[in-house]
Amino acid sequence: MPGTVLPPFPADVHAHPLLVIDFDLLKAGDPAEIDRLWEAATSIGFWYLKNHGAEQETSDMFDMGAETMALPLEEKMKFEQGDEGRSFGYKKAGANAVDASGQLDAVEFINVSKDDALAFPNVVHRTYPPPTTAAIPTAVAPFVRKSLEVNNTVLRILNDKLGLPKGTLERLHSHEEPSGSESRVIRSPPMPGKAVADKATLGAHTDFGSLSFLHNRLGGLQVIPPGHTEWLYVKPLPGHAVCNIGDALSVFSGGILQSNIHRVVPPPGIQGEHERWSLVFFTRPGNSKVLRALVEDSPLIADAVQKHPGRDFETGSTAAEWFARRVKYQRINNRKGPETWAASRGTEHNTVVA
Repeated sequence: MPGTVLPPFPADVHAHPLLVIDFDLLKAGDPAEIDRLWEAATSIGFWYLKNHGAEQETSDMFDMGAETMALPLEEKMKFEQGDEGRSFGYKKAGANAVDASGQLDAVEFINVSKDDALAFPNVVHRTYPPPTTAAIPTAVAPFVRKSLEVNNTVLRILNDKLGLPKGTLERLHSHEEPSGSESRVIRSPPMPGKAVADKATLGAHTDFGSLSFLHNRLGGLQVIPPGHTEWLYVKPLPGHAVCNIGDALSVFSGGILQSNIHRVVPPPGIQGEHERWSLVFFTRPGNSKVLRALVEDSPLIADAVQKHPGRDFETGSTAAEWFARRVKYQRINNRKGPETWAASRGTEHNTVVA
């Protein structure tokens, strides 16, 4: 449960080092820190973020998640996502595949739309379980606003580094347009022992949207860094978020920004004896925005696309269509075979998976 004293990440488990970015320095426009963010975003696409100021909002969201997950399954299922490609709502463990073989996932989570959180008590997309609804004004909306502050700061910086006209990326992620942006609280059951240490509880994937703002209290997140072919842990650091680039920003930038493949396995060592809780906010483009490289707006992006003639940056898909497709074809109820898993994929084909 959130708030439990948890064992440290095992000292004998190798973790891949990520750059630590200081949010205070980003807000101050520090050129060296902005260059370090750019280095992270264009290489592995992951970084730690310190001084983000979301500690209280994060704690309140974990409390909301614990209350929601404590409900009987039949009560939570009244608010289930369904099989038509909608993400908002509750997802039970075992509702999604984690790979082409159809192996089931082991996590349950509650997703709350950014639009519903900010419009509360009005309903934009759907309703939520009672503990979630009760916490929207006190926990969910404050976390969403803090996450938007963080991710919009990063968007403005990346916008300038890409040579885009001022405000381009922010307009693509306008708060006024409905989108797939959402908060998510995730619970994984205890999974101790070496026999399950490499079993994915959340399958290998790239993130659907633009930016992710993640808070973990136990290990389990793994990435394949550039130049590697094996999965490596990302060690959770107290007080630090883990941030990463998603498919939409990678496409908009012509592949300059890296949407890296990642997965979740049981926490290593003694940590595996505990429930694993994580919290994330996903910033995604407005539903009507078409996912394509912004070649007309940036010579840097146009040059990047020219240098990669084998990659297709014209998806022909709106953000809403891209998102719904990826959600829908992970659902085990929609599975027909390995081709269903293939239909749920984003930019993972740009990464070699061990």
